[in-house]
This record gives sequence, C-alpha cells and structure tokens, in this order.
Amino acid sequence: MRYRIAAAVMIAALVVAANARAAETRCGWIENPTPANWWLEDAENTWTIMTQGDDAGEVEGMELISDISEHDYVRTNGNYGYACACMSVETDGKNRITRILSFRQLKLAKCRADKALKFPG
Repeated sequence: MRYRIAAAVMIAALVVAANARAAETRCGWIENPTPANWWLEDAENTWTIMTQGDDAGEVEGMELISDISEHDYVRTNGNYGYACACMSVETDGKNRITRILSFRQLKLAKCRADKALKFPG
C-alpha cells in the first residue's frame, strides 16, 4: 500500500513539473502603443503581453512593469510609446507571455545597438 501511495505522489509531482514553464529572459522593445495593448519584441519573436478586449485579461505580474515614460522612452501616441527592457517571464512557447516575474527598463541605446532587433513601429 505504501508503494502505491508513493508512486501516486511521484506521478502527481511529475505531472506538475511537466506542466510548469521555466522562466525565460526576454530582452527587446517593450511597446505600449495604445491603452491596454502591450507586447515585447525580441530577437526571436513578438510576444503579446496583453491586448485590449482580450478575454485572457491582465497577465500575472503586470504590476512589475513600472511607468516606462518615467525613464528612457519614446512617446508615439499621447502618453503611449515604447522603451527597451529585459524581463524574466513565462510564455506559452508560441507568442504569448503568460506571467511576468521581473522587469528592468534599459537605455534605448541598448536596443538600438542590437542588430537582431527590428525597430519598433
């Protein structure tokens, strides 16, 4: 009986581990062109963080993104625009950030100097 319980616990732990996403560091252009629309464009992909009217709602950890307009930032539409940042995130493995673990805004020059990044807009 003990072995069955131990095996069941081990199987449950393996299922949880298999479903857990590992944290990824993603660096590039953080864009907020209009209200409730956010994405990060890195060298590999455009990662959707949230879109206005999306049923998924706000991503866990969104509060970690400080007011990007308070630092090195380009205004493109009233109070909206883009900046350079690195984030620790979890993704769906396709094109969506599902959780933000940390956020660090960088100087615009850092992203401008990275030839692997496409210019925002």
